[in-house]
Amino acid sequence: MVDTKKEQERDELHRAIWAIADELRGAVDGWDFKNYVLGTMFYRYISENLCNYINNGEVDAGNTDFDFAKMPDEDAEEARDGLVEEKGFFILPSELFCNVRANAANDENLNETLERVFRHIEESAKGSEAESDFAGLFDDYDVNSNKLGSTVAKRNEKLVKLLNGVGEMNLGDVKDHSIDAFGDAYEYLMTMYASNAGKSGGEFFTPADVSELLTRLGTVGKTEINKVYDPACGSGSLLLKAEKILGKDAIRNGFYGQEINITTYNLCRINMFLHDVGFDKFDIACEDTLISPQHWDDEPFELIVSNPPYSIKWAGDENPLLINDPRFAPAGVLAPKSKADMAFIMHSLSWLASNGTAAIVCFPGIMYRGGAEQKIRKYLIDNNYVDCVIQLPSNLFFGTSIATCIMVMKKNKADNKTLFIDATSECVKVTNNNKLTSENIERIVDVFAKREEVEHFAHLASYEEVSGNDYNLSVSTYVEAEDTREKIDIVKLNAEIKEIVAREQILRDEIDKIIAEIEV
Repeated sequence: MVDTKKEQERDELHRAIWAIADELRGAVDGWDFKNYVLGTMFYRYISENLCNYINNGEVDAGNTDFDFAKMPDEDAEEARDGLVEEKGFFILPSELFCNVRANAANDENLNETLERVFRHIEESAKGSEAESDFAGLFDDYDVNSNKLGSTVAKRNEKLVKLLNGVGEMNLGDVKDHSIDAFGDAYEYLMTMYASNAGKSGGEFFTPADVSELLTRLGTVGKTEINKVYDPACGSGSLLLKAEKILGKDAIRNGFYGQEINITTYNLCRINMFLHDVGFDKFDIACEDTLISPQHWDDEPFELIVSNPPYSIKWAGDENPLLINDPRFAPAGVLAPKSKADMAFIMHSLSWLASNGTAAIVCFPGIMYRGGAEQKIRKYLIDNNYVDCVIQLPSNLFFGTSIATCIMVMKKNKADNKTLFIDATSECVKVTNNNKLTSENIERIVDVFAKREEVEHFAHLASYEEVSGNDYNLSVSTYVEAEDTREKIDIVKLNAEIKEIVAREQILRDEIDKIIAEIEV
């Protein structure tokens, strides 16, 4: 049952946060400015998270008046090694968000102070297990950028506003995870930035409704999974959805993802921390997944969810090593150089656990185009890997209006049939975009789970039917759209026309009569 009061409070909090974030950016483009707001939120979060962790430990030991933020730096140093081992990082009391913020307005060298603090936070994790999670995390927070102002004084003025703005965000106590306020606010801000940024931002972000649908499809009948993986993880929203849907401890061995864009990769790691995922529970890498996959030692994965970039170029058969790569070799052919979509599909299938499910958003063209893509579809169908194909409504994503689809793959299917679902009407219009409601998601997942035939909505196709259609996997080939045109009764229509013609003749006769009288 949805707690409407809590939802209302959440909406109010979100509106207040967006008002602060939007006011802070001034003349700077929102998509460029998000790194500053989200980076500052992260700085505040880890400061409060560390403080609470230490203070709670002291309170439990009977030291009720203890406050780490008021401790002299030299005394705090003694706890550094132990804390890095437990938390993955360390911050000196003088460098905590609350203390830097308190002095910010009087600090003429605030830009240098922040640069130093961020460097110290990253360096604190060096040589520890958490090093890769913190390395370069603040690289996109450029305190000397002209975007913040043309002079040091103007930039510092903006940085003071940033610290105060984020400090005023009513995100509650870090200990109160019932609302998951930091993570929640992060997702909300990313949504707002992406929806306002058009193409440039939208491509890195999967809206929450689509994330939920993918994750629900991938976890039908499961209460926990070993690991979740996304080969093109963007800012990480899809990875974290699994935790939201299954519960805090239901992902036993953590979150794995790879992202090619370094700015988005940094945002993804920040997102993990803000959702209270421990440094030892996630492994996000920054490389090209298709050419240089970073998780050979971690596969297979029980849940793979992804919204890879549509029809991007890749090396393909230009790179002679790829056709022998164990991920692509089984199909005997590589995805075309100009369209890497099928390469992401093959990569995901290769790393999927035998008891797992992969749910991937696809560009519709890969379902019906000929050539290499058709040969890969033949391989997938002949080996019974395609569980379901779902056609989605258009306009669900920021930055593109195309109607996408989802391919669901499994390695151990109970039958050798493929389910096709036409969900093009399952949405509501919200401003310029379409959105999946919880009812829409429920209906799609319900039919998917039951694998049932529903007229004009779902069809369970046999292997012979699919192969007979030359391995075309377009939903429209299998699910007949409902004819919503008005049915016309021809006999009735002819009678009405006859009557109209007869009436018309009478009128003509009357007019002729009148004209004849006038002429006389």
